[in-house]
Amino acid sequence: MNTEIPIEKHPLKPFLPIGSKILMLGSFPPQRKRWSMDFFYPNIQNDMWRIFGLIFHEEKNFFYDLQTKSFRQPLIEAFLREKGIGIFDTAISVRRLKNNASDQFLEIVKPTDLQQLLNQIPTCKTIVTTGKLATEVTTSQFGTDMIRVGTSIHVLSPDINIYRMPSSSRSYPLTLEKKAAIYRQMFEQEHLL
Repeated sequence: MNTEIPIEKHPLKPFLPIGSKILMLGSFPPQRKRWSMDFFYPNIQNDMWRIFGLIFHEEKNFFYDLQTKSFRQPLIEAFLREKGIGIFDTAISVRRLKNNASDQFLEIVKPTDLQQLLNQIPTCKTIVTTGKLATEVTTSQFGTDMIRVGTSIHVLSPDINIYRMPSSSRSYPLTLEKKAAIYRQMFEQEHLL
């Protein structure tokens, strides 16, 4: 643990629409200078909202405004409410060991209490992790083994399915279309498509 590196606190509140069926969990937002909106997955180099655009609208830029070069936050939030998808991250505070957003250089100082999040959305029966670090934190909190990308596990207490999805970072070695195919399969299994 390096105490000389400052601790960053999570800059966003959990997005937990009433009636959420799915809780998506990343690790931690990038530095604010990389944001195109005040919401989750704000970096235009991150493909999460392009993945959603391909799956639900057959258009990767559906949630992206080419003129302003930013994601369309109101459209994204309305879509997530309609579908019943909540979003937060698995860390409340971190240290960035290098000056970037890479999970491998994030030291989690305080993990998110995932059970406390789930208590706020009792209709949620599915957690979707969006990367290795988020999956490690999630599986450790629920006392289960690590799972492979594209697979899921059922946890009895609480009664919940946990899916591990590929990272939406462009550094993750899969094409946008292949990532979208893995996410699509999960959304089909969860009856959101």
